[in-house]
Order: sequence, then C-alpha cells, then structure tokens
Amino acid sequence: MKKRTLFCTAMLAATLGISAQKTMTPPPGGKAISDELLGIFFEDISAAADGGLYAELIQNGSFEFSPNERDGWGPGTAWRTIRPGHSLGYIQPLTTQPIHANNPTYMRLNIERVGHYYDYKGWTGFGIQNDGFAGISVKAGAKYNFSAFMRNVKGDAKPVRVVLAAPAKGWGQDPTLLAEATINVASNSWQKYEAQLTVTEDVPNAILQILALEKGVMDVDMVSLMPEDTYKGHGMRKDLAEALANLHPKFMRFPGGCVVHGGGDGFWDTYRWKTTVGPKEQRRGLKNTWGYHQSMGLGYFEYFQFCEDLGMEPLPILPCGVSCQGTNGGWGMKDQAQDWVPMSEMDEWVSEALDLIEWANGDVNTKWGRIRAEAGHPKPFNLKYLGLGNEERISPEFTERFKYIYDRVRAAHPEIIIVGTAGPGSHPGNRDFEAGWKLAEEIDLAILDEHYYEPRDYFLKSRQYDNYPRDRKTKVYLGEYAAKDKKLIDALAEGLYLLHVERNGDVVCMTSYAPLFARRDNTNWNPDLIYFDNERPYLTCSYYVQQMFGQSAGNYFYGDCVTIDDATELQGQSVVLNTKTRQLFVKICNASEETKKANINLSRFKGMKSVATKTVIAGNRDDENNYDQQPIAPQQETIKMKKKMTLDLAPYSMVMIQVSL
Repeated sequence: MKKRTLFCTAMLAATLGISAQKTMTPPPGGKAISDELLGIFFEDISAAADGGLYAELIQNGSFEFSPNERDGWGPGTAWRTIRPGHSLGYIQPLTTQPIHANNPTYMRLNIERVGHYYDYKGWTGFGIQNDGFAGISVKAGAKYNFSAFMRNVKGDAKPVRVVLAAPAKGWGQDPTLLAEATINVASNSWQKYEAQLTVTEDVPNAILQILALEKGVMDVDMVSLMPEDTYKGHGMRKDLAEALANLHPKFMRFPGGCVVHGGGDGFWDTYRWKTTVGPKEQRRGLKNTWGYHQSMGLGYFEYFQFCEDLGMEPLPILPCGVSCQGTNGGWGMKDQAQDWVPMSEMDEWVSEALDLIEWANGDVNTKWGRIRAEAGHPKPFNLKYLGLGNEERISPEFTERFKYIYDRVRAAHPEIIIVGTAGPGSHPGNRDFEAGWKLAEEIDLAILDEHYYEPRDYFLKSRQYDNYPRDRKTKVYLGEYAAKDKKLIDALAEGLYLLHVERNGDVVCMTSYAPLFARRDNTNWNPDLIYFDNERPYLTCSYYVQQMFGQSAGNYFYGDCVTIDDATELQGQSVVLNTKTRQLFVKICNASEETKKANINLSRFKGMKSVATKTVIAGNRDDENNYDQQPIAPQQETIKMKKKMTLDLAPYSMVMIQVSL
C-alpha cells in the first residue's frame, strides 16, 4: 500500500497549500491542530430536503408517493381534483409509458366538460391543485419558475391555465389570483413546459392550480415550482442556505446518517447515488428511513455543488453492503438485527465507490466525468474525503465487507482519504467502539467517525479525548453529537466540550453537530440545530455556539494563555491561532451560576492590534430559542486590547475575542 496522504490540513503548514510569504511563524508553546474542526452534517431527516433546504415548493410533484412510505399515501397525496365553473372529469394515476422508468407514475386528466365561464377571468377548467408543504409561501414582486411535463393524449390541443392563488375565503368564492400563465399542450409525446409567475402580494399559504381548458385527455408529471431567487441560483432555499454559510463550515457530510443504508425494508431501499445525478425526471425517488418520500431533487450533484458554493469539502458517505441494524425496532433487540449482501455481490458496491470518485474527479473524457459535465459542471469537484459505512454494528460480516471495499478503493485511489465508522455509541468500553478502533488500527485507516448523543452532564464533565493515545495514525471525526435538549445550558455544555476538542485537535480533526435541520410540522428528532417553517429559520442556542467555533478556525492551539480563578469543570478556555489569516481567537466558557474572572496573557504574540472584537453568548440557564421567542443571540462589541488583561465571565456565558496580528 502506498504511503497515506496527510490530512486534517492544519497539521502541517505544507498541507495547507499556503506559501510561506502569506503565513506567520507561530510563537512557541503552541500545538498544531486541525483547521477543519467545524463542519456540518446534512441528512434528510425531519423533512430537511424536500420542503426544506431544497427550494421546491410543490409536494409530490412526481406523483410517486406510496403507501410503502406511509400508510394512506398514494400518487394523489398532496393533490386534489378541482372543477371550477361546473367542469367535469376525473383523474387517474398511471404507470404505462412514463417519462422514465425511474419515475414511472404520472397523473392522467380525463376532462369531460369545461365549464361555461370560459373567459380566463372567471375561474373555470378541470384540473388539479397542490397546497405545497403546509401552504406555498410567496412574496410580492418575487418570480417563481413553473415547469411540468405534459402530453395531449386525446382531443384538440389544450390551453392549460397555471395559477398561483390565495385560497378562497369561503364556500362559493373563487381564490384570489396572484399570478397566472397559459400553456398550449399540443404534442402527444412528453414535453417539458415552463412559465414564470410574478406574484402580486405576500401570501403564506398560496395554492398552485393546473387547469385544462379543453375537453379530452392529457397527462401531467414532474410538476415543479421554484423561487427564481435561490442560493447562488442553484436551487437551495436562500435563508436556510445563508444560515449554513454563516456557520463557516469547512466540510459537509451527506446524505446521512441512517439514510445512507436505507430503511428496514431490504437493500432495494438503499440510497444509490447514481440515480440522483441525472436530469430530475430520470431520478429515482426513494422511501426515506424516517418515514416519508425523498424526491432526489436534492441529489449528489446538488450536494457537491452546494459544497462548492459554501467553500466546504464534500464528505459523501456510501453504504458498504451492510444494513442499518437500528431500523424497524432493531435498536431494541438484544443483538440488533443486521443484514448484508453476499460477498459474491460486493463488486457492485465497490463500483459505487470507484465510479463516484470518477464522477467527482474525472475529466470529461471519462464515463462518469462526462455525466458530471453534461449535468453542468465540466470542472472536477476535487473530492478529497470519502466515507464508507455509517454507524453499523462492527460485526464480523461488516468487517469483512468494509475491508473488501477499503482495500480496492485505496489501491485504485491512494489520494482519497477514507473515513470509517466506530459504530453507534462511540465511547470506550462499547463493543462496537472497541471493534471499530481495532479494525482502524489494523488497516491503517485515516479517520474514524464517532457518534454519540448524551445528556448535558456528559458534555459538561467528560473529557473523552484527553486519554486517547497520541501515537495513533487514525484520527477522530466526531460526526454526530448533541446534548439532549436545546436550552442555553445545553449549548454551553457543547461549547465546553468543543473547547476540549480544540485542545485535542491533534487527535480530533473534524466535528459536526446532528441533526442539522427540522421542519416545524414534521420533526422526527429533537433537538436539532436549526428549526424552520415556510417563512423563516429558527436558530437555536446551539447554533450560535457552533457559529462561534466556525468563525474561529485555526491551526495552532495554545492552552496556557488563559487562567480562570477558582475554576471548576464548568469552565473552559482555548486560544487558537490562524497563521494564514493572522487572526487570534480567545474563547472562554462559563457554564456555572457564578461570575468568574479570567486572566489573559497574550504576550507571546507579536504585532497584536490594539482593538479587538468581543462576542458574547449569555442568558439564563434555561433560556431556549423557539418559534415564539428568541432570547439568545450573540452580542458583539469592539474593545481595547491589551496583552495582559482580566475579563469578568457572566454566569452561563461564552465569550470569544478575535484580534488581528
């Protein structure tokens, strides 16, 4: 095996890709640490993708919802038949002659009569209506891009009225028109039709109607309504994307989580990246592990593009032929059920990894590089990290299959940094944890992904990484963690723990809080970092602590610049230097009910500016940001900076001082 590429880019200045002229020499007493400590982990849980970060406003636009996904669901879920102007007809979900086999279901409109109010001003026509995700939020003056595939099956060419409207206020009343367009559907083969709708007023619960204005038969599929104004024009909901950008993440892990290896229904339900990178109408929707439908409108192409837009390293996670043992009640079983594919079929899963690397990094003359280019990105994405497996029980069957994939990927691509898994509950003494670390050391794994969710007391009191061997070649990625509540004290507990992680930044090279998003009316898990509805995101106390660490990335740690009078385990501190930006960050946490005094001595740092920015997160112990109140937010001020100074630490507070050198 070839010598492993260095990773955790802050470990050595040479791996930063920064010339000596742009960096400063760190003063003595520091320890090289990772400058990629703060990242994000996106999983489609709690409706985080469709109706969330992915800006699509139509629910079930492909008519692929199924009772396999949720009892009572079907192709007509989120749709209703409408017959304004005394029109008549009926709808049929069909699967014969679809646009593409991956997206087989479409809706047939059998229009028997169009009402006599046929003047485009009164409401008439036969068709279907979608209310989006608990309503469609539209803004006055904003433009929305409508598209759908349609074909005229029987009868004359059909004018089709596309309407955005506010719902009718009472029985017998028409909706209030917000925007409309008319499309002429003449072809008897599938065609994509598009229109742009400019809305006249703010409405939080608008509806979309598609109304055929001529009798006969027509088919509809892949209905979409997207705001024109998305994050960098790439289809992500702008306010949610900006909330992530403001965290300053260095990487993004995706698409899961348990989503990676599918639900408990068998390997047919495993997430396969290849069906998520082509045209939207050719992507295969999937039953989500968390009990709903994934449209794959947010697929691997969009994930990689979003990483590029935010300047994050992509960290895709691929399954390795072993199922999640926790689905369908598996967590409650004594030995936790786990399924695996026969070794004779493992080459298929190896190809998933090798082809992904070619898709991400290959030039346009390669098979998969050409597919990436055809999707609109001829330049390689420069994939650096690849995760294999997620939180599986480290059974003999898992170990055999993981090593099979790992050896072949490493042989073909020694430049790719492989991230493995330590299983669920990654604490010393845990069976899977011990087996995961044994495997990592046996195969010289670069990074091992640890996960744990614990009550706040664990994060307040534990210092897990102080005791990790310093001579291990394998580094730690703390890929999923959170205190089990969302009060200020929980956020401070996480902050105190991250200070501990920074101190051990030579052992831990990456972290990401989980879960990232949760929709207000469709939440599978609590707590989450960002809650949202159709109108806005709601940023938790933990969000602001994460943001503070994202803002203060650096590559050298100094542990002896700050002392705290009468310190207990509820206080912590770190000083981090970024030699590239010449920024120094002093972070101090006080998770106790008492005011504390910190003594700061920065005498070793030359050229320190006389002014600095001080950011404080503080409040009452049980304060919580929710839909009704947002009591916690960072407060910033400019302060005079001295090399030696004292600082009063308010109860339940975290402070960051940023100073230029």
